[in-house]
Amino acid sequence: MKTNPTTHFEISERKVLLRVFDVLFVWLALYLTTESFKFTYFPFKSSVWIWLLTLGFYVLLFGTVFEIYDLQKAESRKATIKNVTLTCLLVTLFFLLTPILSPPLPDNRFQILYFFGIILSTLIVWRFLYIGLIASPRFFKRVLIVGDEFEIDKLGQDLLQNDPNYEIKGFISLKNKTSKLFESYKIEDLKSIVIEKGVSEIVVANSFDGLSAELYQALVPLLKTGFPIKAYAYVYEEITSKVPVQQINNDFYFYFPFSRSNQNRLYLLYYRVVDILISLVGLLFCTLIIPFILIANLMANRGSLFYKQLRMGKSGMEFYIVKLRTMVKNAEADGAQLASKGDIRITKFGKFLRKTRLDEIPQFYNVLIGDMSLIGPRPERPEFVESLSKNIPFYEVRQVIKPGLTGWAQVNAKYANSDEDMIEKLQYDLYYIKHRSVFLDLRIFLKTISTVIFFRGQ
Repeated sequence: MKTNPTTHFEISERKVLLRVFDVLFVWLALYLTTESFKFTYFPFKSSVWIWLLTLGFYVLLFGTVFEIYDLQKAESRKATIKNVTLTCLLVTLFFLLTPILSPPLPDNRFQILYFFGIILSTLIVWRFLYIGLIASPRFFKRVLIVGDEFEIDKLGQDLLQNDPNYEIKGFISLKNKTSKLFESYKIEDLKSIVIEKGVSEIVVANSFDGLSAELYQALVPLLKTGFPIKAYAYVYEEITSKVPVQQINNDFYFYFPFSRSNQNRLYLLYYRVVDILISLVGLLFCTLIIPFILIANLMANRGSLFYKQLRMGKSGMEFYIVKLRTMVKNAEADGAQLASKGDIRITKFGKFLRKTRLDEIPQFYNVLIGDMSLIGPRPERPEFVESLSKNIPFYEVRQVIKPGLTGWAQVNAKYANSDEDMIEKLQYDLYYIKHRSVFLDLRIFLKTISTVIFFRGQ
């Protein structure tokens, strides 16, 4: 059977495309400007490669911090202008402050302004071209969802919300499911629908019992031609960077192998050394700002400065976490309860501490003594762990590794004040445990900086 799948870019391809062309276009713009105009700050001579590599590194680093590689934000012109401008400001500043790795400062200081303008205008023009061409519907991935029995509206919306370049052309359900959002087709029309709709991938929403014989036989002819057919759980994880706990049964060991890094002694040693070094720097910073926080606390948050709270760590071991107090006195007089958005128990100064994540700084002490790590699932209170474990599948798996000061869930999920929100955070935590690596740790670290800069703390 011949099919004519449309051209599309995978998520990873789009992110690589943005990074590569950001750097290449900036280099090209500097070269053309230097050769064509009276721009002298960036002469192309023997040492230029050191300067170019340094500049490219700063573009990628601060571009990640200011989220210009977040695909949803990259397709918004408003977000692009804001984030690219912030990126270029920091790139220019750090480039000027790294002698040897960058050209000598020019006598004419306007050259610095020109340098900033070249980078900014180049990235803005290229990103607008990306929005108009690459991110246009002609490059969308057209998908057909098939399965025996599944909730098509929920599955479809989950995919569309997380990937702006996704287009669901319809679905086939052997249990005659209906939908208000997507068009339904019959299994016998599978081949013709793939051709007529230009489908480039089939997503199989298989049930816990596996595929039925009828559906399997219908997919075999496509499979023989090499047509892309993927399980929904795999696609969901690829697009959302979450583990779909609702789509896997109790035999999750087949689907959910723990990252090798969890048992890699070299990685764990490196991780512990990094924990100690960063926690020492964090505690030094804490010492420097504590006098100012103490004064503000006396005026706007009267009461004790610190508080301790029992939390559950790796393998169910309990420890006391240390934080700056952000709530009123006797905030839990009626018993333990989750904080919620707009919680009236949080003081005005406490809101500032939470938004800036300053309330978390004393936890560097917990990291230093080994109760926590810099990165991992957030530690929960024992009473919450007990209740959540009864309602949420695989919740105890979070205790496989040490809890963290920040984590994949903290930089991606919203504030959790319901079981549904806790499930979403669990999905991110499981993704981290499954894919734990130095590269993912670096992504979390950079996204944490973004969270602090944009005051997204909760």
